Amino acid sequence: MIFNSPAEPMDSLTVAPPASSPASRILVVEDEAVIRDMVALVLQQEGFTVEVAADGQTALNYFRGESPEVSVSADSPDLIVLDLMLPAVNGLDFCRLLRRQGITIPILMLSAKDTETDRVVGLEIGADDYLTKPFGTRELVARCRALLRRSQNPATEAPMVLCYEGLKLFPDQCRVLLDDRELTLSPKEFRLLELFMRHPRRVWSRDQLLEKIWGLDFMGDSKTIDVHIRWLREKIEANPSNPTYLLTVRGFGYRLG
Repeated sequence: MIFNSPAEPMDSLTVAPPASSPASRILVVEDEAVIRDMVALVLQQEGFTVEVAADGQTALNYFRGESPEVSVSADSPDLIVLDLMLPAVNGLDFCRLLRRQGITIPILMLSAKDTETDRVVGLEIGADDYLTKPFGTRELVARCRALLRRSQNPATEAPMVLCYEGLKLFPDQCRVLLDDRELTLSPKEFRLLELFMRHPRRVWSRDQLLEKIWGLDFMGDSKTIDVHIRWLREKIEANPSNPTYLLTVRGFGYRLG
């Protein structure tokens, strides 16, 4: 497993690959030094160029060219290995911010949290794969190579987009546009709107929405749905008191259009 042998701290944040072959560049964002250095060493031994950051803010600064802690070259990394629990800016927020900026670099998220909910949230925020700690070095390298292969050989079709009148929702990018104006939605608001846009005019009961979005083990009240619908209306409706997108079907639930 990757935690069995501690590595000596790296002298440089950028590790040169073997000169015989071009290398993909990987940014490792991890606050635990032993794990960070071990991951970087393993990837370097596989021929990758590796750069590291110890927290989310440093990694964000990397993309703005403002980070003295990270050696920045002219090109963006080909892959990001991202820890979920980070100081300054956590992994979920980092991932969300990158996707909102239209940055589509593949992200492999690392986390000690292994519940299905944690994995689903990470993937829906915009991560491309999720690896639970502790993990083996061979699996880490295999997942990195798989993500790089997919990114270097993208599908020919255009990115998926759901459209309904003035609304455009990009599931893979976690982005929503209203009349070409970008909206800021919470994860639950985004998932609600995505469900409605995938099934326009279908009526969803509160219980169905709770099961789909919150899960079968949710112990809260069904009024949670009403609250989130109200918040969503405030963001997408010209007049939330007289909605034209999210309509109430009395006695049944809600529908789009």
